[in-house]
Amino acid sequence: MNKAEVDSKIWENAWAIVLAGGSGTRLWPMSRALLPKQLLALNGEKTLLQQTAERLLGRLPAERIVTVTNEEHFFEVCSQLAEVHPGLKDHVLKEPLARNTLPAILLGLDRIVAAQDTEHGQALVGVFPSDHMIGDQARFEADWGQALALADQDWFVTFGIPPTKPETGYGYIAKAEELAPGAYKVAGFVEKPPLEAAREFVSAGTHSWNSGMFIVPSSAFLDAVEEFQPRLWAWWRERDERDLASGYGDIPDISVDYGIMEHARRLAVVEAGFSWDDLGSWEAMFRMGEQDAVDHCVVKGDVLALDCRDSLLFSSGGKLAAVGLEGVAVVQTRDATLVCPLSQVQRVKDVVNRLKAEKSTLVEAHVTVRRPWGSYTVLEEGQFYKIKRIMVHPGARLSLQMHHHRSEHWVVIKGTALVQVGDKETLVAENQSVDIPKTAMHRLSNPGRVPVEIIEIQSGPYLEEDDIVRFDDVYGRSRPEPSK
Repeated sequence: MNKAEVDSKIWENAWAIVLAGGSGTRLWPMSRALLPKQLLALNGEKTLLQQTAERLLGRLPAERIVTVTNEEHFFEVCSQLAEVHPGLKDHVLKEPLARNTLPAILLGLDRIVAAQDTEHGQALVGVFPSDHMIGDQARFEADWGQALALADQDWFVTFGIPPTKPETGYGYIAKAEELAPGAYKVAGFVEKPPLEAAREFVSAGTHSWNSGMFIVPSSAFLDAVEEFQPRLWAWWRERDERDLASGYGDIPDISVDYGIMEHARRLAVVEAGFSWDDLGSWEAMFRMGEQDAVDHCVVKGDVLALDCRDSLLFSSGGKLAAVGLEGVAVVQTRDATLVCPLSQVQRVKDVVNRLKAEKSTLVEAHVTVRRPWGSYTVLEEGQFYKIKRIMVHPGARLSLQMHHHRSEHWVVIKGTALVQVGDKETLVAENQSVDIPKTAMHRLSNPGRVPVEIIEIQSGPYLEEDDIVRFDDVYGRSRPEPSK
């Protein structure tokens, strides 16, 4: 078998698991728990998840790309991936609850092991976060191919990024002897070192940044799970005999780095020739963004900047006017604004923690929340009322539900809605309205071919989204969520 045939065989065994379940609060207020950074278009027209999928489709068919997300993001992930390739949405898996990266990878491996043709060898599985920015597709594919060749020899392979500065926010990989040009044995890992150690790593050239991407041989990886994580192995081995949701709640919350990679005996690193950034802060967005040639500002949205320099100015919530700023990040949404020096953007996590302590909804959702049936936007709210604009896709419908504490008044402003209240169904046209009494079973549907939009006025002593009792839901949601 010549080299071309060997390379072809390796790619035939290649699979990818895309991790798309993170909450992404470091880019608050743009990134929220219900719409984290991988689902946002931060550096172009397509979201980071969509860019990841397109990158992998350069070498793999859609049926060999498995995406793992959580229950809350499942429908948005499916929708975004379908825009890239219709086949991708058929291979999206949802975790019953968050359990870190190693259980998520095992969930994806279950699908891969069941589908892999063992006559052609074991699956060579790449694990790729969905929220990274990567440039130079050709170099990415070349490095991916080199990592696959090593994984085919039972190496666990990571991608190391040549450091450009002493960064304390990244983990580092210590390189040992060279296995091939650009590939080395791994001597060890260093988790987010202090500044002095980071400077030493960069000047010595002995370490790479840990990208969080890697390629593993599936059989050897599962052997490592059996050896190093027996509780996870017991769950995975019995996955066909036990309800996944109940079993998932019993397994450890552990990352693949701590659980497997730091224990692996045949561990290699391929030094990346492609550009990479995890877009983990607003400073990274400034650094990687398209800067104005004169003032060196990165501007996105409806922004008026006068005499500003070296600043990041983002707006998705109306006109943002900035005057005389230097070295500052200003990020404006419809319901929140962040202003801080670019040198202190790491403190965004302190802002998020404070908001969580105050039980603020600002860390959870934007004023517009996307749901599998459409979206809703909170227009105004007070102590005993809330006003929303609800949009329902053609052919979609909300769950059959009731509320204990609130009544609702719906006014159709676009399209024709099919409204069920109790056992009665009524077509409600534009400029017509309907009342939903408290405790009444009800459902909103769109039987037409254009979106339906309604204004919903809620009134009552308790108006939070967990006041929902579902009786039937076509999307399989079984518990109250921040949704209709």
